[in-house]
Amino acid sequence: MCRHLAYLGPPVPLKALLSEPEHSLLRQSWEPRRQRHGTVNADGFGVGWYADGDPVPARYRRSGPIWADVTLPDLARVVRTTALIGAVRDATLPGPDGEAAAAPFAAGRWLFSHNGSVPGWPDALAPLARAVPPVALLSLEARSDSAFVWALVLDRLRAGRKLGAALTETVRDVAAAAPAARLNLLLTDGTAIAATAWGDSLWYLTRPGHGTVVASEPYDDDPGWREVPDRTLLVARRADVLLTPLRERRPGPEPGAASAPRKESRT
Repeated sequence: MCRHLAYLGPPVPLKALLSEPEHSLLRQSWEPRRQRHGTVNADGFGVGWYADGDPVPARYRRSGPIWADVTLPDLARVVRTTALIGAVRDATLPGPDGEAAAAPFAAGRWLFSHNGSVPGWPDALAPLARAVPPVALLSLEARSDSAFVWALVLDRLRAGRKLGAALTETVRDVAAAAPAARLNLLLTDGTAIAATAWGDSLWYLTRPGHGTVVASEPYDDDPGWREVPDRTLLVARRADVLLTPLRERRPGPEPGAASAPRKESRT
């Protein structure tokens, strides 16, 4: 239903990630190669990035298709960043929220994107709403499943959870409430990337000296792209990429949420 990507590495212009590659996020908005649900991502787009010396990211979002925006090419040409999340949207359900429903969502130093959907929204997740502070529900940027999933993640981040733990706990809770949910999530604080593969495609490319890209699908034909297995948590830092299998929540006490991680070094 969407395509998204995250980047962490040396400073690059936004266009190097959003529009220059042969199968860039721009092209994926009308011609994705590996999208399993939906065909055209024209219901909005967004990009969030970090400027040098500022831990709070900037965002640029619009409600229309990315290919129709006349401002983005100039912005993407001159702005450079060391960390980014970009997304193009195919809405699960029509709604009036406009660009407010377009990822990335943001709070403080965090950026977030959701590629997927929650069948039965909002009824399916009503039990989870009781665990979220009322002010967080009243502050939802949009009336969508993605915005609510972000509220669940954000509540955990504010409680002190690390990026990977916040995504893991959220995915397991949402999947328990809505077993058919597709929950490919992206999260960054500008120093690390956390992502989940849960029901849709996820890939990553890491090269020494060139940083790491985590994306719904490869944006070029570089043989270094690696597919992330389904039901996996990915955490990328500047030195390595860590893959951890995820398990669905089961009734009763559990010894842990994940199996042993597998580290993939950049060296």
